[in-house]
Amino acid sequence: MKIAQIAPLIEAVPPRFYGGTERVVHYLTEELVAMGHDVTLFASGDSRTSASLVPVVGKCLRMDNQCSNPISYQVIQLKEVMARAHEFDLLHFHTDFLHFPWLEHSNIPHITTLHGRQDLAENMAIYRNFPNERIVSISNNQRIPLPGAGWLSTVYHGIPQDLHHTGKGRGGYLAFLGRISPEKGIEQAIEIAIGANIPLRIAAKIDPSEVDYFDRNIKHLLHHPLVEFIGEIGEAEKTDFLGEAKALLFPICWEEPFGMVLIEAMSCGTPVIAYPRGSVPEILRDGTDGFLVKTPQQAIRAIKWVDQLNRDTIRRNFENRFTANKMATAYIRTYHQVIESIQEKNRHLPLRKNNWNNALSQQLVTKII
Repeated sequence: MKIAQIAPLIEAVPPRFYGGTERVVHYLTEELVAMGHDVTLFASGDSRTSASLVPVVGKCLRMDNQCSNPISYQVIQLKEVMARAHEFDLLHFHTDFLHFPWLEHSNIPHITTLHGRQDLAENMAIYRNFPNERIVSISNNQRIPLPGAGWLSTVYHGIPQDLHHTGKGRGGYLAFLGRISPEKGIEQAIEIAIGANIPLRIAAKIDPSEVDYFDRNIKHLLHHPLVEFIGEIGEAEKTDFLGEAKALLFPICWEEPFGMVLIEAMSCGTPVIAYPRGSVPEILRDGTDGFLVKTPQQAIRAIKWVDQLNRDTIRRNFENRFTANKMATAYIRTYHQVIESIQEKNRHLPLRKNNWNNALSQQLVTKII
């Protein structure tokens, strides 16, 4: 199958440090190529991929100090995608809804994976106006604010099975991994660690938009002798950071759509102590992969029990549910679902000159199936 993956341009694919969406696109793209599919990746020029790369900008926009409006380059990217759409059996967008007006009345096979939160009023308005767009959710919880959207399937994120290995948890510290922002619960994580009298190591990105929050709310907390701020870490450093941790703290303060760090910890066999918001109860099995708690006090009590959890069992749960291969296999099923739907629709439509819904498209879909 010839597949186009359309990635955001704000980070490279894969990102050097933080960047959940772009890492998912990378793992999916590489797995599809390994399966024998012909994949083209539309992304920034500093991306690394086994697929054919179509760069729209030389480097990711996060690293471009001259870029004040990333949407401009996303529109240029979309123009390039549309100019080449006829080359592909399916277009897979990871760029939210920017392409909807271009494809609303087209039978070009395409899907959109939503990677972010969907409980915003403007998102609800978008999907009310584009009810026929084929959407993939990354958790069932993510769908709740948009019951009328054109949901096709839920495909959980996955990471390569051999990316990390089971750790021993001998570091004697709690870990926090991700981004410094109010919704990620860094203040609660610090409170939990201090209350449990256990060191906390924080490996996190500070986004420019969150600098004021960091300076006002977090910076002074880092002076506590139990708290160590490491900063952003790369993929290669995560195995030891997570694997040697006693547990990962995930006291989120929002409806998390997925939470890549959860499956990264699981792949290291590391228990997670998390608040049961958003997708968390779908991913973590309470009492097996970690503990679901609702308050810092409950988290402090749960820490006393993490050594009773079996790290090999946590790792097996990851392998059974959240590998890149399982993610790619689920997407292939969804791709075929879309193509078969369009094939069926085209059987009942008259052919039109200069329309993508012509004999060529019929032959294309037949070839894929």
